Amino acid sequence: MSTPRYLVPGDYMADPSVHVFNGRIFIYPSHDRESGIEENDNGDHFDMKDYHVFSTVDPLEGEIVDHGKVLDVDDVPWAGRQLWDCDVAEKDGKYYMYFPLKDRNDIFRMGVAIANSPEGPFIPQPDPMRGSYSIDPCVFKDGDEYYIYFGGLWGGQLQRYADNKALENAHLPEGKEKALPSRVVRLAPDMLQFAEEPRPVIILGEDGKELSADDPHRFFEASWMHKYNGKYYLSYSTGDSHFLCYATGDNPYGPFTFKGVILTPVVGWTTHHSIIEYKGRWFLFYHDSVPSGGRTWLRSLKVRELHYTPDGLIETMDGMD
Repeated sequence: MSTPRYLVPGDYMADPSVHVFNGRIFIYPSHDRESGIEENDNGDHFDMKDYHVFSTVDPLEGEIVDHGKVLDVDDVPWAGRQLWDCDVAEKDGKYYMYFPLKDRNDIFRMGVAIANSPEGPFIPQPDPMRGSYSIDPCVFKDGDEYYIYFGGLWGGQLQRYADNKALENAHLPEGKEKALPSRVVRLAPDMLQFAEEPRPVIILGEDGKELSADDPHRFFEASWMHKYNGKYYLSYSTGDSHFLCYATGDNPYGPFTFKGVILTPVVGWTTHHSIIEYKGRWFLFYHDSVPSGGRTWLRSLKVRELHYTPDGLIETMDGMD
């Protein structure tokens, strides 16, 4: 097993979305900072204001290049506050960054910013995506189609919606109620809007029943999608139970069947990740709060190699390593 590596020891970066573009690994993280806002369950203390882009050709030992700031809250015409986890996709030589940001009514929407290269800078569109809500976009290309997975509980506001409509009173399932699912939606050809209504991403237990709200392996936030040997692997954070878990399915929409834990709890409240293949090896990018002494709003990027068993299961890793 490889030793985990901190990628940006000189700054606090978290929530890495990672892709291979033009033969290089590009990392798109959130940029943590000390805002002085008191910690609460809504995540107000995660008051990020900008994004940097990093790249490398060797994640475990190579140089990590900081391409600088590529988008700032002040650049976004509709901005309120809190620039949380983003993701980037390439199509026809253009790079599209999808980012969650609270508007001036303190409601999370999803914006799109466009660049001519993977290192940015990214120029935001004047308005958020129509029908968008909640947080943590993950863009997945499958053949000629692109899909966005999104959603997060508590401060991520997913409990405020049902059937893609805002609820008068938020509902967060409890106990044996079915867990609140994330969402998936196909993108329009121009990459700027949804092509359809978002659908729920259903996670089943091995018994074929949907995971319940009190299951420690149910979805909370941080969707990620990758393929391995023709299977679709949905991975995600369980939030208040602090695992990274995964489920597998036969198509981008699911349903997905829970398979196991990728990473046990780390130091710090949040856990958020991405998984990529690069030069025949697989890597898990994530974060913890060890360098900041456990301050969960000041997190540091890490990477380690990921391994599969012969039957396609992901080997569980110790988050305290």
